[in-house]
Amino acid sequence: MTDEPKPGEPIAAPAAEPAVSVVGPGEGETIVLGTTRLRVLEDGSNTGHRLGLAESVLAPHTPGPPQHRHAQHDEGFYVIAGSVRFTVGERDYDATAGTFVLVPPGAPHTFANTTDQPAVMLSTFTPDLYVQYFRDLQDMIAGGQEPDPRATLRTMSRYATEPATEFGAAGPGGAS
Repeated sequence: MTDEPKPGEPIAAPAAEPAVSVVGPGEGETIVLGTTRLRVLEDGSNTGHRLGLAESVLAPHTPGPPQHRHAQHDEGFYVIAGSVRFTVGERDYDATAGTFVLVPPGAPHTFANTTDQPAVMLSTFTPDLYVQYFRDLQDMIAGGQEPDPRATLRTMSRYATEPATEFGAAGPGGAS
């Protein structure tokens, strides 16, 4: 059997190769949210919105967002440097470099850098839904509104995220 066309048959064009996304050091969209700096490595536009990816740098003593849960996306955190305290319900986990934390839809969580050193994390969002949340927070701050817990939770609600009120969702405020 041969794949050659028969006389009179159209010749099929070769399938287009998928585009490869390369984001080098210092490249990518930067979002600054108070003492947290995010570098968007993938906003979903290259993955059919299946995956979003960001590098987050948390300054020393950066408080986390109010404890919350996502209804429509998984959120993963890989600690690259420093230490990040994750609170899941009533339990705290101090995640040092090399630790991966995966938060499935419905799991209450928050995080903070409680140390004197910066912390760096790689965060995944599957699907990419939550990348726009960070952009919205940045726009809110640029418009002069502080990201207090109520404003943060109101913005979260647009992305199928709700406070985990049974665990003190009126927490310190923050970005994620």
